[in-house]
Amino acid sequence: MSQKKQSFLYGAVILTAGMAVVKVIGALFKIPLQHFIGEYGMGLFNVAYNFYGPVFSLATAGFPVAVSRLVSENASLGRWNDVRAVKAAAGPVFLGFGALGAVLMTALAPFYCQKMLGSRDAVLPMLALAPAILFACCGAVYRGYYEGLRNMGPTAVSEIIEAAVKLGLGLGLAYLAVERGRGEYAATGTVFGIAAATPDRAEFLTLAFAAAGAVLGVTAGSLGAAAYLSLRWRIKGDGVSLPARKKSPPARRWGETVRALLRITGPVAAGSIAMNAAGLVDATFLQSRIADIMQANPQRLLAVYQGMIPSVYLENPESVPTFLYGCFTLAMTLYLLVPALTQAIGMSALPAVTEAWARGDKPQLKERMESVLGVTALVCFPAGLGLTALAGPISGLLYGGGASTPIIAGALMALGPASLLAAVSTPVSSMLQAAGRADLPVKLLMAAMAIKISVNWVLCGIPEINIQGAGVGTLLCYLFYVLSQMACLRRVTGVRMPIGRLFLKPLGCAALCGAGAWGVYRGLSGLGFHGWVVLAAAVFSGAFIYLTGLLLSRALVKKDLLMLPRGQKIAKALEKRGWM
Repeated sequence: MSQKKQSFLYGAVILTAGMAVVKVIGALFKIPLQHFIGEYGMGLFNVAYNFYGPVFSLATAGFPVAVSRLVSENASLGRWNDVRAVKAAAGPVFLGFGALGAVLMTALAPFYCQKMLGSRDAVLPMLALAPAILFACCGAVYRGYYEGLRNMGPTAVSEIIEAAVKLGLGLGLAYLAVERGRGEYAATGTVFGIAAATPDRAEFLTLAFAAAGAVLGVTAGSLGAAAYLSLRWRIKGDGVSLPARKKSPPARRWGETVRALLRITGPVAAGSIAMNAAGLVDATFLQSRIADIMQANPQRLLAVYQGMIPSVYLENPESVPTFLYGCFTLAMTLYLLVPALTQAIGMSALPAVTEAWARGDKPQLKERMESVLGVTALVCFPAGLGLTALAGPISGLLYGGGASTPIIAGALMALGPASLLAAVSTPVSSMLQAAGRADLPVKLLMAAMAIKISVNWVLCGIPEINIQGAGVGTLLCYLFYVLSQMACLRRVTGVRMPIGRLFLKPLGCAALCGAGAWGVYRGLSGLGFHGWVVLAAAVFSGAFIYLTGLLLSRALVKKDLLMLPRGQKIAKALEKRGWM
């Protein structure tokens, strides 16, 4: 090849940097969006998004993994014609799945919203999001192809483009829809030409159109990312030289390549569907169980949130489930930041571990697996426990400190520990897939989802617990999932992991980090200081405590640092001071 492969940690750094930019853009999108459309509008937005997740997974989730794994395996064996054949086979097949997924979501949207949720307002955002499945399929083939060649740059750039388009167009359309809807109702008594019987109905209808406008930004972002990847391929190609292709064996037949893709895609897509179904479980069961409470014991539920639910929702009890679900999704937005950090590590680890597995190089396999898990723990443990420790101030700062902030913070406290478990599960799933056991994450996740559904059904139906039960269900779900995954990974690969160094040391340091951050925040607040400066001081204090703990416990390993950009200089400086 004419281009160098990136080490998997270097690739993970590129993806993580891109992900960080994406998350900043995402915050610039969702925080103002929440102010435009409120908790009710965010509930509608996330109903569409959570229904989109499993359908999207059915159409696309396994595609990048399948393409990446086959490309990586063939590249490690020098079969460059097969590398190209994988992309050629994946394009039309996955495009067909994307079209089917878009049609399926369009057809099911009215039934799901009106019959299962009893929320006709959620139909508009769902219809606006359906075309995104088709566009995402186009981009998925290119992303998986480049990732298999250990080039993470195109994926990172395409994700930034997708987020930027979503920010500009989605936020603009949502704002215009709110202004237009309210203005039209004041002048004519209609909202986008639809008659509204009461001011409250006009407001809910306006928020539905605004949520649909925001979702159109997501759809346009998927189109922009796919367009960039297609253009990059036409201009720069993939770096596979013609002499290399001439020296390699002939490619397998098209049908054989398609069957190989589908063999990997099936179990991976099923696992991703199950994982995305967690959001659908929350969207469906949480709202339906709260609706049951509002019919049977509304006083017990409302007593828990006295003074936290605006009067417009109290006067329209049927809107309370969507409002509370909207609060929960705002907590979920913060929760998802932590797994997003390690998603990049999993994507980068898949081709690297596949290469070592295909060559039968067990020492290199062990080294790479330890690096994946070690870096994952170092990154996600302090983030997850930090969310729990500072749930209140973070929610207040980002979402305006309104009456609903305590509701959001309460959900986030349970979701914080769950986020670090979810973050660990992604790279472990990638390693099982790399070792040829893509079926195991699916089977284990099915059992984990059964736990989540059971816990959600019971706890969310208790008026005093309600939405907090979904956080507990998520925590127990991922606790089982991670422990069972680790046991299977050891059995499949025969690699014994140093649990103390990889997990226990970072977990202890992260606990000190969370406790220190909470103590600093409470201390400064007690002295009369408030606002983002106090929160920033708490975060930096926690980070300092965490890094100090890592250095004193010697949890940092030189071989991992050497794979990072400027890692040699960092390792040398730490060794000089006796910290490694």
